Amino acid sequence: MAQQKSDPNYKVIAENRRARFDYFIESDIEVGIVLTGSEVKSLRAGQSNIAESYASVEEGELWLINGYIAAYKQAGVFGHEERRRRKLLVSRKELARLWQAVGREGMTLVPLVMYFNHRGVVKLKLGIAKGKKVHDKRDTEAKRDWGRQKQRLLKQG
Repeated sequence: MAQQKSDPNYKVIAENRRARFDYFIESDIEVGIVLTGSEVKSLRAGQSNIAESYASVEEGELWLINGYIAAYKQAGVFGHEERRRRKLLVSRKELARLWQAVGREGMTLVPLVMYFNHRGVVKLKLGIAKGKKVHDKRDTEAKRDWGRQKQRLLKQG
């Protein structure tokens, strides 16, 4: 029997699954995003990708760079650029914290998930992350493999 969702408006649009493999995620923050109408229509159709994107603090504002939202065919000439820079909405206090983390501590702002929240508004979850070295990635992969193997053994025996 199918389990009914607790919130019909909540929908994951795009997920950056590689981020947790490439970075240590220290903390995350939910931010809003400024979009045009054709971008929202395209997102409702589920046509986006945030895998190669990142966020940057520039001139006192937070921007999503290289995020892909496919062109909406029915918009015609009133459409949007697919990889334009999009402004992210955060409070000044959070922006100062992000700026400090990026500038002083050498962290990176990585988009983790783009989704429609319970009110139907597009939100982006940003991770404040530190890059992993090659040996760290190997350790992560080894732990994941051991976890899978352990689950198989418990299932059999």
